[in-house]
Amino acid sequence: MKKLIPIKGDASIRKFFRKKNNQNTSIVVFAEKEKFKNLLVYDAINKVLNKNKILAPKLYKENYIMNYIEIQDFGNETIFGKLNKKKDIRLSHFKKIINLLNKVQSIKNRKIKSFKNRNYIIPKYDKKILINEANLFCDWYLKKNPPKLTKGKFSKEFKKIIKRLTLNLKLKNSFFVHRDFHVSNLMIVNNRIGLIDSQDALIGNRAYDLASLIDDVRLKTPKSLKKKIFNFYIKRQKNLDVNKFKNDFEILSILRNLKIIGIFTRLALRDGKKNYLKMIPYSWQLINMRISENEVFQDLKELLNQNFKNKLNEN
Repeated sequence: MKKLIPIKGDASIRKFFRKKNNQNTSIVVFAEKEKFKNLLVYDAINKVLNKNKILAPKLYKENYIMNYIEIQDFGNETIFGKLNKKKDIRLSHFKKIINLLNKVQSIKNRKIKSFKNRNYIIPKYDKKILINEANLFCDWYLKKNPPKLTKGKFSKEFKKIIKRLTLNLKLKNSFFVHRDFHVSNLMIVNNRIGLIDSQDALIGNRAYDLASLIDDVRLKTPKSLKKKIFNFYIKRQKNLDVNKFKNDFEILSILRNLKIIGIFTRLALRDGKKNYLKMIPYSWQLINMRISENEVFQDLKELLNQNFKNKLNEN
């Protein structure tokens, strides 16, 4: 007897069900909107990961016309669930994750056949995409939190500053970037780490996924641990300009958290998922931590402080 059991979804528009067939289970992913990305591209990226010996859900069945795919079930245990229970999170908990990230960043594949037997070429994570993502802060956060300036004036100045920040990025867009590499997307599967939610992968800056992991809005970690994880990663790289990497890491962390504030506000206002609002204060804390480390952020710091007093110091 086959039975579909709803699974609590993520921040996307997809719907997930666990399919039980006797002793076997699988995951059915429904996506009526953006199904090219959420079904076809998701499977294509998973194929790239598995080809490179990185554990990702395998495709069992597809029905693109009916808006779903059936994939391997990785269970319910995430790295987040494991670490969130611990009183003392240590570097040792992140070493396997950094080793996995190194494997992800060593992927050379840029083209893969989808289940429609068409070549999917992984796009570049260019400056235009970074700018559009950061601008979600203006598109959504300002609706609930109007700035002291008019929305128009604030948005105009904000977008100028964001564009300047992207021009200050030093490294080339030449690495596989998962784009959502954080502990909630890392599953524990038979003592291995499995990677999910990979449909947004692009070819971009190697600092992005590390920033996503270390400055993760879902898991609060002390600055001392963040520094240890960063240094552990650095020591395992060859031919890396550390100063350029650190510069890009800080810029991308801030751009990502501005995007997250926009997305989480959108989830609350548009989709009624108000629980995401609880994580926004920590995003502000992460921005505040990084914004003080590099003079390139001076204009952004002044703009945010002038218009959102005390937000950078929220606890």
